[in-house]
Amino acid sequence: MMFFWFMLVCDLLVPLIMIITGGIMWKHYPKDINGLIGYRTKRSRKNMDTWKFAHEYFGKLWLKTGIILLIVSALAHIPFIHSSENTISVMSIILCMIQCAVIVSTIFPTENALKKTFDDNGNRR
Repeated sequence: MMFFWFMLVCDLLVPLIMIITGGIMWKHYPKDINGLIGYRTKRSRKNMDTWKFAHEYFGKLWLKTGIILLIVSALAHIPFIHSSENTISVMSIILCMIQCAVIVSTIFPTENALKKTFDDNGNRR
């Protein structure tokens, strides 16, 4: 039973980090365009306007997605509360892969929003 609780906590770390990071990126994005910290794509680094927009959009998206993922991840564990360690491990690996896919998938709506809001030179449409 202890293993179940340990894996539950581990599986909730990704959504919690998304929630915290999303809130930080939304309200306190990096003030300078850089290649080390923040949402760093070619389109987001065109100018300060695109930089700010990308961080606000991505931060809100991660905050919302993180909350949904936290709830779904917690609920996914309920049917496995009395399962074997092997079954819980497999479920946690699958859940981790889904969480990683969700993280990567948040890039696409952000890039799409940047593309709709700004032209190729970084000027607002």
